Amino acid sequence: MAAVVATPELRRPVVVALQTLAVAACYYAAGRLGLLRQLVVEGAVFTPIWPPTGVAVASLLIFGIRCWPGIAIGALLVILSLTSFEPSAIGIVAGNTVAPVCAYLMLRKVGFRMELDRLRDGVALVFLGALVSMLISATVGVGLLVLTGKLAADGFWTVWLGWWVGDAMGVLIVAPVLLMLYVARRPLNLSRWKEATAMTLVAGVLVPLATHSPISLLFLVYPLLIWAALRFPHTGSVLCALFASVMATIAATDGVGPFARLSDVEVMMKLQAFNGSMALTALLLSAVITEQRNTRRSVELACQELVEVLEHLGNPSATPPPAADDGRRRQYGTQ
Repeated sequence: MAAVVATPELRRPVVVALQTLAVAACYYAAGRLGLLRQLVVEGAVFTPIWPPTGVAVASLLIFGIRCWPGIAIGALLVILSLTSFEPSAIGIVAGNTVAPVCAYLMLRKVGFRMELDRLRDGVALVFLGALVSMLISATVGVGLLVLTGKLAADGFWTVWLGWWVGDAMGVLIVAPVLLMLYVARRPLNLSRWKEATAMTLVAGVLVPLATHSPISLLFLVYPLLIWAALRFPHTGSVLCALFASVMATIAATDGVGPFARLSDVEVMMKLQAFNGSMALTALLLSAVITEQRNTRRSVELACQELVEVLEHLGNPSATPPPAADDGRRRQYGTQ
């Protein structure tokens, strides 16, 4: 009996340790991936999209607050892969850890659901999870660069803006993909595989053309996002947004297409405006469509139950209708 009782107690620390190591490894891998494409503004190097912030926020939402050491370890490993250890690295690690933790705490406070099936969830992720929380990491990181003399004080706001938007884009573009993969436990619906294949082919041609054409054709991505959101909410829109962001970042860092012949600051501003507006469109439009569909289904379910009750009242000898299926109500977002 003692062995049976002790087993769960011993298993929990092992599970937590494995989760921490997994989060650290994913954070580090995402960091190395993000560093493949960089922009230089005011002598400071930053990434237009910083995927580790999305990994950190998604990990906290999935595993809970206990995985924060994995974020800190991953952030430290990324810094050590770039330069030797300095005391200022501790401050940057702290900022990169506190920011997603604050995002997690604020999202929990407002009742955030990982399914992102309500408009309020999309809005919360945009403003609380990305824009507000990432102020911490950007302010701490750029502030330390100024204090250590690695960045001139007059370049603070330009670099700060690039750092902040890069961290926020990581949350808006990467976190929804990871959350989608986590909650997608039901068998995938392959009834519209022909349309999904057609959309994939169109995206494979249209997105590279829009992001690499010398003519400014970035606007062509938005009809594709709307198509994906209408027909394949979340799954199609977030994957389309991720692909378009990656292709736009490649074009911007190579200085080709609509980003050619622009200064470093202009490239940063144009790329961040495109990635930000696209991520907002994909996330919020998908949330609105999903919420409306769930509302319509819940109304249809209520009408069906009402018809069954009326039929039973008209024919008392008939078998009473079954009780409402709580599982279906939860699925459609009703109480």
